[in-house]
Amino acid sequence: MTKAELIEEVSRVVEMTRKDAEVIVETIFDSIVNSLHKGEKIEIRGFGSFRTRQRQPRVGRNPKTGSRVEVPSKRIPYFKPSKELRDLVNHVAQQQASANPEGLPASPEANLQGSTS
Repeated sequence: MTKAELIEEVSRVVEMTRKDAEVIVETIFDSIVNSLHKGEKIEIRGFGSFRTRQRQPRVGRNPKTGSRVEVPSKRIPYFKPSKELRDLVNHVAQQQASANPEGLPASPEANLQGSTS
């Protein structure tokens, strides 16, 4: 799902204009980014948590020349899904696998039906 598709979904479900839905989605993303920038942890119950992790400095190699490059330490964003989200994803995946034992990709309609139960 892309950001535009998410905006469309919010607009459709909440029955508001696309522009208003875009403001809501942008505000949520901006809030997450700003909190991570401040070093705060974001926890959304039933979904997961966002935090940053510190990567240590290391010596890398330039793939073109093979020369050594000092890579400085940096903070990276990290998402840890909740147990509920992992269970939901695995439950839907197991349902699709049992409905389609040949391992062929399920149709988009099957995905929609599986996510509403």
